[in-house]
Amino acid sequence: MSASRSFVTGVGMTKFVKPQSKNWDYPQIGKEACEAALRDSKIPYSSIQAVVASYCYGEPTCGQRVVYELGLTGIPVFNVNNNCSSASTALMLANLLVKSGYDCVLAVGFEKMEGGLSQRYPEKESPVGRHVNHLTKLGAERGLVKPKLNKMTSDVIKMFAYAAREYEDRYKTYFTDWVEIAFKNRQHGKNNPYASVRKDVTRKTIADESKTLCHPITLGMSTPTADGGAAAVVCSEAFVRRRKLQNKAVEIIAQHMVTDLPSSFGDKFKDVVGYSMAKEAAEKCYTDTGLSARHLDILEVHDCFSCNELFMYEALQLAEEGKGTELLHSGEWITNKAGGKLYKMDRWVVNPSGGLISKGHPIGATGLGQCAELVWQLRGEAGKRQVDGAKIGMQHNFGIGGAAVVTMYAKPDFDQVISSKL
Repeated sequence: MSASRSFVTGVGMTKFVKPQSKNWDYPQIGKEACEAALRDSKIPYSSIQAVVASYCYGEPTCGQRVVYELGLTGIPVFNVNNNCSSASTALMLANLLVKSGYDCVLAVGFEKMEGGLSQRYPEKESPVGRHVNHLTKLGAERGLVKPKLNKMTSDVIKMFAYAAREYEDRYKTYFTDWVEIAFKNRQHGKNNPYASVRKDVTRKTIADESKTLCHPITLGMSTPTADGGAAAVVCSEAFVRRRKLQNKAVEIIAQHMVTDLPSSFGDKFKDVVGYSMAKEAAEKCYTDTGLSARHLDILEVHDCFSCNELFMYEALQLAEEGKGTELLHSGEWITNKAGGKLYKMDRWVVNPSGGLISKGHPIGATGLGQCAELVWQLRGEAGKRQVDGAKIGMQHNFGIGGAAVVTMYAKPDFDQVISSKL
């Protein structure tokens, strides 16, 4: 990547809501998120030089339809789809556009879901069919997921369920560990006004095996799909200085995407669901910055199922391989200055937003929702979710089929690059 610096100067989100529960369509969803990001950045839409739009469930050029609600300025609009990592892909392209010479780019993700995951063109070969077929080669049985779920949703659940079983068999990990991660994120989510699920949920409810989707995954360990949108304004250093946005700016200090590797079709279920991809993307970010996991304070990770958060403790180097459960149980509940409760493991708080498990998962918006949370955190604006003193954050967003995007952020010192002083 270019040595030039790029900054998020404004973020915005809609509330994430149960699919079809609100009378709105994607143009209104995207417009609301964009307007919030522009207000936060204190710039007009006329300052935006390009837009990258992320969505999965929509026709071509939905991005244009969204931003036409803001104005007709003739700027380039790029539409992206990378399954559940779509919004991080949009952020990455916005980041690259700024590094290539653009001054101010808007990334927006939005989704009006149809319920669960679905394949829109069943007459064509599924892009994740190779991954699904590989499960069978590794020994996965057929027909284990509740029949009321469609095939796409069932296949994804099965991938993660077998990865969780594999982990249980190899390491000293139990059903209650998956429950505990989900419980932690539900507790965090109670303080997030943008979250789809904010009610108090007990461990007993999460562990209810009558709600098992595919052992060991229960409904309470799973992220609900949602409708919603999120957006971020990404700017060059020159633009930040010219507009005097230093107090709003959070620097993207590293960002990498890794797509499927040979290991994705190797002998481990966890690699089918992106473990090695996340590990390589994180290593590249650490190399770029000269930092390590020990420099991180806060992480937003892709907890589509609670087991995946545990896998990410290891892939992102918070714990050695096989030691993720030890990290989980090393934690303690702390109270921040605003009176909110957070679960801190060693030096890290993971998913203070409540993660996907509490926020919900509007596929095309999720990664930008993670970005918004980290920007608020690093500015000190997260209220009862605030990780006090947070300086450096990491985001992990994963889409099956596949792409893992890992991004590092820091509240910058505009007199020197952040990594040079750590």
